[in-house]
Parts: sequence; structure tokens; C-alpha cells
Amino acid sequence: MNLNAPIRSFAVRSGAVALLCVFTAFGLDAWGLRERLRETVLDAILRASPPLAAAPLTIIDIDSATLARHGAWPWSRSQMARLVEKIAAAGPSTIVIDMLFAGPDRLSPAAVARALAEETGRTDIAALAPTLPDGDAALAAALALRPAALGAVLENVATPDFVPVTPLLVEGPGRLRNPWHAAGAAGPPETLRNVAQGLGLVAIASDTDGVVRRVPLIAIAGEVVLPGLAIEAVRLHDGASALVVADGALLAGMRSAPLGTDGRLRLRASAPETWLGRTVPAYRLLDGMPAPGALDGRIALLGSSAVEVGALRRTAAADAAPTVQIQADAVTTLFSGAIPNRPAILEPVENAGALALGVLALAAVLLTAPLIASALGGLLFLAWGSGAALLNHGANLMLDPAGPPLVGAVALGVGLVAGFAETERRERHLRRRFEQHLAPAVVARIAATPGALKLGGEVREITALFTDVEGFTAMTERAAPDALVRALDRYFDTLTEIVFAHGGMCDKIVGDAVHAFFNMPLDLDDHAGKALACARAIRAASERLRTEPEFAALGFGRTRIGMETGRAIVGDVGGRRKLDYTAHGMAINTAARLEVANKDLGTSICVGPGTAARLPAGAVRPVAAIVVRGVSGTVQVYAPVEDPIPGLEPVRPN
Repeated sequence: MNLNAPIRSFAVRSGAVALLCVFTAFGLDAWGLRERLRETVLDAILRASPPLAAAPLTIIDIDSATLARHGAWPWSRSQMARLVEKIAAAGPSTIVIDMLFAGPDRLSPAAVARALAEETGRTDIAALAPTLPDGDAALAAALALRPAALGAVLENVATPDFVPVTPLLVEGPGRLRNPWHAAGAAGPPETLRNVAQGLGLVAIASDTDGVVRRVPLIAIAGEVVLPGLAIEAVRLHDGASALVVADGALLAGMRSAPLGTDGRLRLRASAPETWLGRTVPAYRLLDGMPAPGALDGRIALLGSSAVEVGALRRTAAADAAPTVQIQADAVTTLFSGAIPNRPAILEPVENAGALALGVLALAAVLLTAPLIASALGGLLFLAWGSGAALLNHGANLMLDPAGPPLVGAVALGVGLVAGFAETERRERHLRRRFEQHLAPAVVARIAATPGALKLGGEVREITALFTDVEGFTAMTERAAPDALVRALDRYFDTLTEIVFAHGGMCDKIVGDAVHAFFNMPLDLDDHAGKALACARAIRAASERLRTEPEFAALGFGRTRIGMETGRAIVGDVGGRRKLDYTAHGMAINTAARLEVANKDLGTSICVGPGTAARLPAGAVRPVAAIVVRGVSGTVQVYAPVEDPIPGLEPVRPN
């Protein structure tokens, strides 16, 4: 069984579980993370886009310097009327006011007289009111000088008396999935509404992260449809008498804006450094500048950047943008025609893309090496992000560039981490399994390339080498236990090191015997020759040990060795509680019998015919033909060519 297969299978299963979880969270937009990530990345893409051409608009800013010169906020409507008159005299195509004139005027002399007459019941004071300056009347007269649009807001209570100013025509079926709606709306008093040619929403809603990215194109207020202030500015500038909904877009004169799913316009927010070129402080007009005609044919957008007015919001390009600048960005976006659009079809496309990227990433984990899988996954994710960015730049389609790659990256990352963890676990397991059987270098090689190892069972040619200590049973009867154990520890350490040094595997130690195999678990070139060299080294080392006092005192016998080469079944054998990686076959049985045959042949190394056939000529010489239990006929056995061989007739071993 190839170990890479279960590792990759485990990695893919882990990645699939992660993909299912993160894809579900992505599809449900858990905690709003999907939208927040998408919009943040789209902000960066829009900021990197070429700047839009300037729209024909000028902002008239009631800034802090203006308030310092002409009085603190709030201003009376008479004061606002003087400013609007100055704006109208400069020749704009339309005047758009980014503020709400809520209720009738309360500060002008006429308004004070009316309130006082109502409170006291005095008719003489009531009769005096029409003769006094009236803020609403003055502002209405100023607004009548140019086409003007005023502001409105949504209300949480029903307002059956609210009447919109702009007709809305619908051509063909049209339905918003998630429009901005409220029970009602509030606008300017009737005196002002009667002279205004436009009425638009000045209210702006931020996203869940507090960033303003959209302004309403249309919203639902009870039973009526109310346009946004920016689209009203464009309509009046183009001289259109109505707004038209057709084919999922809102038409205003010569301009068209996609309604998307919520009837809002995605802004291309501008940075503060661009505001100066389109902004004129209101005090300049009140002080007689600029000259008449300076705003000829332009949209005059009146609002305030003063902190004390409080009309500051966070955008993708500024932490504190005046709402009048946000409305100017909306107008500029509408004039450009490069309007970011997010049709309803994009969400299922993103869902399908996220799932596809995750599946392809896991396929890479299953079919390729981790480094290649990482590279392929990275290329897939980069391709999606680049494609989404190109769609945003070229077609103004707001395809999510980050969410689907993130889903795929989570699946890929979990799959790779799980694969690494499983590889590490299996490496530790393999090290524990083989560190007592193989040389450290071989164990490291197996751990580094576990796919080269097959534990489930295979047939391969191996050379088996069996050793035995002559007279061991008698020695155990006369030796002190601690002395025997110390001697055996040294003896086995010596033999196993020799086996490891020659590329062999110590299968097991049984009593005084060592069972070793060559050419397993990994391929070993010239395994028969290395096994013979190992046998010679074992014999020489054991003879040196026998001369040492510790071994001589025990009467430690000589080491007999039998070896044979042949095909064997190799793999894990055992049950759930005990597994043994070993080999079974005729060559193993023959090697064990040849080790015993040394006693009768007078040899110390007995080589079987399978091993001899794989050795170079002259490495061994024939000793005798013997009968081996379990083998029909006689078996020609050999010994190293340098060994003295007494002449013996074939014998049947006990």
C-alpha cells in the first residue's frame, strides 16, 4: 500500500470538511464578513482605477470660515435666501441643496409674529406678520430664480400627506430585491416645495463597517418612490421632467444608472486633495465673489463641511467626508457613465466560483505534491482575482475578487496542513516501527519518502541471514544471569550495527539468534553481495568478542550463519494490537536450515544456491549437496571461498 495515497486522502477529506464549513459561511455571509471583505477589496480596486473626468458641478461650502464671518449655525432662512440668491446670480444650471429644511421657518420676524399671535390670541400681532420679513417667502423667491432640488429624509412613521415632486415612470417589469424603504418621508414645508423642481433624499446609510459606499438612487417611502439627491441633480441639469425605470436602470435625462438589487449607486469616492478644485467657500459668494456667470451651466451643490454642522461621514477614501462631497462624488459617478454595477447574477456566480476553486484546490492536493498544489492553487486564486479586477475596470461589474479565492485558500490550506500533519504522524510512526530494525539513515529515507514503502504486502526478492551462537543453551545453564545479559547486549549491539552498516534490516532477535533481511523494506543494490559481506563481518566481530575476558569467562561459542536469496512475501503481519513487518517464504526457511547445517558441515557461513547464483564468480565455492527439510531433493550449499572446508558427504540435518 502506497503511503502517499492515504496521506493525500486524509488531506483531501480534511480540506473537504473545511471547504463545506467555509463555503456555508460564505454563502450565508456569516457575521457580514463576506460583504465586508468584498467591499474593502473593491474599494482598493476603485481607488486604483483611473480618475473620473470632472463633472460640471461646483460645491458651495458653508465651511467653518464662512460661519466665522457670517454667523454661527444654524442660519435663518433669510440668511440662506441671501446665499441662494448669490448662487443663482452666478448662472448655474441648477441649485441642489444638501440639507433638510424641516417644518416652517421659526426664526424670521414674520414667523415670530405668527407664533406670538397664536400664543397670545392677539389679532393685531397676527395682522402685523405679513408685513414683516418672512424667511420661507424669501428662500422660496430665491429658489425660484433657478431650477432647484431640495432635500428629504425617510421617516419611521407613516406620512400620508407627503407628496413627491418628481414623476417616476416605469417601462416594463421592474422589481428591486432589497430597496431602501421606510414607512414615510419628511421634506421641506409647502412654501418651499411648491417652488422646488426637484426633491431628493439627503439621508445616506453606511455599510456594516461604518463606511459610506452608496447613495440612494430611489427609495420607498410608504407608498411613494423618492429619488436620491444626486440623481435629481443630474435630471435637473439635463432638463428632464421625469425619471424613468427601464430594463433594470434608472434614466435621468441623458444619464442612465443601473439599479442593481437595492436601488443604490456605488460611489467612486474621491480623496480630500481633489475636493479643493471643485469647492468654493460660501463666504466668497456672500462677499461678492465670484463674479456673475462664474457658475454658468454648472450644478451648484450647496452644503457644509463645518464640524459644527455635523454632516461628516467616513468613506473609502476619507475618514471624515462632508456629505456634500459624497453627493458630489455621486454626481460625478453618474456623469462618468462608469458606474460600478452589481447585478443579482453575480452572487450565484461567486458561490459557484468559490466552490469550484475549493474543489480544484483539493484536486491539486490529491494529485500533486504539496509545493505544486500550493503553486497551482495560488495561480487559480490569482486568476480569479485578476479576472474580477479586469471586470471591475473594464465592464464596471463588481465581481467579488477576494471571497471565492479565500474559500479556496482555506480548503487548500487545511488540506495541506492536514497532509503535513498526517505525514508527520506517519513519519513518527514509521520511525518508531523501524528505528530498531534499520540504520538511522534508512529510517530517515523512509520518513522522507513514505511512498516508497509498502506495508500492506508485496512479493520481492530478498536475502535472508540467520545467526546462532554455538552452545548457547549449555552456556545459559552455567553463566551468571547479569553477566550473560551484559554479554548478550554487547553481542547484539555489535551484530545489529554490522547489519545496519551493510544496508540490512534486523527483523528480530530470538534468544541468541539474529534474523536479518536485505533488500527490504527498500531496494538494495547487490543485496546478496552485501549480505555475504555482512556475514563475514559478523563472523570476524564475534570472534574478536570471544577473545575478550567477559566473553571468554562465559565460554561464548562461535557464531554460525546461514543465508539464502529468493522471492518472499513482505509486509505487516499481525492483528490490531501487534503488527510485525517481516517476510515469509522458502528462502527464509532455507536460511534458517542452513544456519543449523553449519554444525554438521563444519562451516561457519553456509550460503544457499539462490545467494550463490547472484554472487560474482569466485566469491563462494561449493561445500556439499544436503537435504533440507521442506525442500525436495538435495540442495547445493556453498561457503566463502576463503573458508577451510572439511570433506563431508551429504547429510540429512536433524
